[in-house]
Amino acid sequence: MLDIINTINDIVWSPALVWLCLGVGLYFSIRTRFMQVRHVPEMLRQLLSNKASDAGVSSFQALTMSLSGRVGTGNIAGVAAAIFYGGPGAVFWMWMMAFLGAATSYIESTLAQIYKEKNDGLFRGGPAYYIEKGLGWKPYAWVFALATIISMGVLLPGVQANSIASGLQNSLGIEPAVSAAVMVVLLGLIIFGGVKRIAKFTEIVVPFMALGYILVACVIVGLNIEKVPEVLRLIVSSAVGVDAGFGAMLGLAIQWGVKRGVFSNEAGQGSGPHPAAAAEVKHPAEQGIVQAFAVYVDTLFVCSATAFMILITGLYNVKGITPASTVTHLPGVGVGPGFTQAAVENVLPGFGSIFVAAALFFFAFTTIVAYYYIADTNVAYINRKINRPWLSFLLKVTILAATLFGSVRTAELAWTLGDIGVGVMAWLNIIAILFLQRPALLALRDWESKHKAGEPIGFDATEHKITNADLWVGDD
Repeated sequence: MLDIINTINDIVWSPALVWLCLGVGLYFSIRTRFMQVRHVPEMLRQLLSNKASDAGVSSFQALTMSLSGRVGTGNIAGVAAAIFYGGPGAVFWMWMMAFLGAATSYIESTLAQIYKEKNDGLFRGGPAYYIEKGLGWKPYAWVFALATIISMGVLLPGVQANSIASGLQNSLGIEPAVSAAVMVVLLGLIIFGGVKRIAKFTEIVVPFMALGYILVACVIVGLNIEKVPEVLRLIVSSAVGVDAGFGAMLGLAIQWGVKRGVFSNEAGQGSGPHPAAAAEVKHPAEQGIVQAFAVYVDTLFVCSATAFMILITGLYNVKGITPASTVTHLPGVGVGPGFTQAAVENVLPGFGSIFVAAALFFFAFTTIVAYYYIADTNVAYINRKINRPWLSFLLKVTILAATLFGSVRTAELAWTLGDIGVGVMAWLNIIAILFLQRPALLALRDWESKHKAGEPIGFDATEHKITNADLWVGDD
């Protein structure tokens, strides 16, 4: 069975998808005139400029909901996997995917804002909505919705739950079954509380966990500051194929850097647009700009923190393709949170392993919560047509079961199933936004012109001949 699953994963994550993710990011960077560079100050300002309403969450809440999905086990175990399979150079390609992917994130998140709807008094949106309303491809929209429900409700929760269970077992000796039971109870309390409770929960937890983790990483880097230049040299030389040891792994560095980059920051995957659509904003481009910043936070900050901790301490393994590229600094430690736990424990004995396990719990658990929200948004999309209220309850039960099962299955199976889910969503979403990019580009130009002229910020879709954007009719 595992061989079949691995074959499917190899097909989904062929070199075509790797280069598509990079190519589309470069293309949208050019089309937006590298908005991810020009609008960094605006990214920060927008975080606190909009308030929540009865129908929508604030920009900051939407950011934290998005980050709760982006910042997860991919930032700890995922970085370790990228280094294990692709060498240190994979870190560089994760950075490149984040830089280019920020523009992709702008496009998909702005489209989600433009074509969002109000269902049961709450804003809902995402790729399924903009595929149907913007492109008129209803069957394709249904395919995306179903693929997202399966990915977010069945395939991906197991990756996060497995890493939590592994981290707690490594540091505290807690059996995976016990961790699974605790996660299921906590998750059930949150997901049965609705979207507003999800927003409040992530608003508190996400900034705390990310800042705490980065702070510890800064301490470790500071204590080993003399090693930073060598680590940077190793990352860059490995990434471009000139390192004496890891140069032969150039292809794997690109493949695993992009693969784990997309898994971590979700740019182009189509998951980020769901919380983006839930925001109450004056202009759709504003939330696109905020979500571009979310990609930076995830990869350039949190993933980099993990990478530097691992590489500075030298506590990692690499499954090389030649003797020179094979590294075994942690015999017997498999791919997962073990690399990061060993690195932090080495510098902060008695604290490191437990701290990483706690950080991983918060990272991964809030990601499972975000997965539920994204899957539920697509259930709501389907219910617009068939009206089966019990589908939402079925989703809750399914994601609880997936979390329970994922905690006790093997890490290899969990990650492979998760990769398939991410890859299928990315294929479907990237194709769609390539065809539907125009409204997002028009929104950016409209916002930039009004911002530059000092005019009141608002957006009227009819002025730009954008149809089916019902909530953006009239420049309010």
